[in-house]
Amino acid sequence: MDIRRADTPAELQSAEGLFDGPAREEWSRRFLDSPGHLMLIAYVDGVPAGMVSGIEMTHPDKGTEMCLYELSVDEGYRRRGIGRALTLALAEEAKARGCYGMWAGVDIDDEPALATYGSAGGEDEGFFTMRGWDLGRGATASP
Repeated sequence: MDIRRADTPAELQSAEGLFDGPAREEWSRRFLDSPGHLMLIAYVDGVPAGMVSGIEMTHPDKGTEMCLYELSVDEGYRRRGIGRALTLALAEEAKARGCYGMWAGVDIDDEPALATYGSAGGEDEGFFTMRGWDLGRGATASP
């Protein structure tokens, strides 16, 4: 397995089977061009087998932490440690960038995600609720 940082929209498009939908060129470029955004892709024999995305979040009184935004491993490559390796690679990158911590929101019944994050050293910080605002699927704001 080889884990590499994605730097081009073409790399994201070649791994779009790991996403919930197609990797649009304009969104891919915006993600990659945004400071603090990071996409790592795990390759097995040259094939994208998994990905993790992270976003740095900075607050004036807290400093910078890494949000593990999304983790995905292709069904044919699961249970081989790829998710754990991607999580650890993102944590190492966050540490190298000076982040004081890393976190991920996980559904409380998502046993595979909970097991993956636990095996990578993630600790349960208790229950929380998440509120969302639907601002229009696919909406784009000016950068």
